[in-house]
Amino acid sequence: MGNEEKQMEMIAITVEVSGHVQGVGYRHVVQSCARDYGVTGWVKNQSNGTVAALFEGEEKVVLQLIDCCRQGSQRADVERLDVKVEEYRGEFSGLVIR
Repeated sequence: MGNEEKQMEMIAITVEVSGHVQGVGYRHVVQSCARDYGVTGWVKNQSNGTVAALFEGEEKVVLQLIDCCRQGSQRADVERLDVKVEEYRGEFSGLVIR
């Protein structure tokens, strides 16, 4: 097998976060974590009180970002994360708050 280079597995994941996650700086914390990890996509408040997000990037760092989503901001109270794997498209250059 020699000097085989490992291919980075690129993935896309959608997340819906339930709990007290609006009006507490949650999206800004997620955006900051995404910037640190080099993950792209978007995060936005939903009319039903949840926060939705789409993350694209290397599998390892996307999974780390999901851990960040479990924590949220200091004032957030995350009750539940619903995560779904999506088709990776590589269409974003950063993570934007919508």
